[in-house]
Amino acid sequence: VQLQASGGGLVQAGGSLRLSCVVSGTIFSQRRMGWYRQAPGNQRELVADITTAGNTNYADSVEGRFTISRDNAKNMVYLQMNSLKPEDTAVYYCHPRKSPYWGQGTQVTVSS
Repeated sequence: VQLQASGGGLVQAGGSLRLSCVVSGTIFSQRRMGWYRQAPGNQRELVADITTAGNTNYADSVEGRFTISRDNAKNMVYLQMNSLKPEDTAVYYCHPRKSPYWGQGTQVTVSS
């Protein structure tokens, strides 16, 4: 299983980014997919996740600003991030829930 996240970058506060993650193998169609983030000195935290049926769940800190979605035909999961804040700065990872698989992540930096 390989996970390749992309779409990160440097953006000003209030801006938007769209993260993408492609997942190899059959695990994608079987698992809830999550986006996590880890800022320096902090633990990795769940940002949002989505079931195979498309039901979503968000951390309180991103509710109303971020939207997770998935394309089961393409084995891809997305995270649309709007109204970004400096505290959203972190490395973002996609991850099939309850699996040992993690990709390399993509850096998101929000300047004030």
